[in-house]
Amino acid sequence: MKKQKRDQQQRAFTRGYLAGAERRSKDLAPAGPAHESWMSGWREGRSDNWDGMTGVSGIHKLTL
Repeated sequence: MKKQKRDQQQRAFTRGYLAGAERRSKDLAPAGPAHESWMSGWREGRSDNWDGMTGVSGIHKLTL
């Protein structure tokens, strides 16, 4: 059975969130149409990191 391809915007958001939560630089953002979604995820990940939701406590927010 074939896997359905995931939504590219959701995937970019998830990767950005993980990068932000891991305190990575926003310079790692991809160029192109996924940039805005990645940056939104990065901002939310950084915000959660600052609020203390790191590790397992922050992962519950992701809908994989």
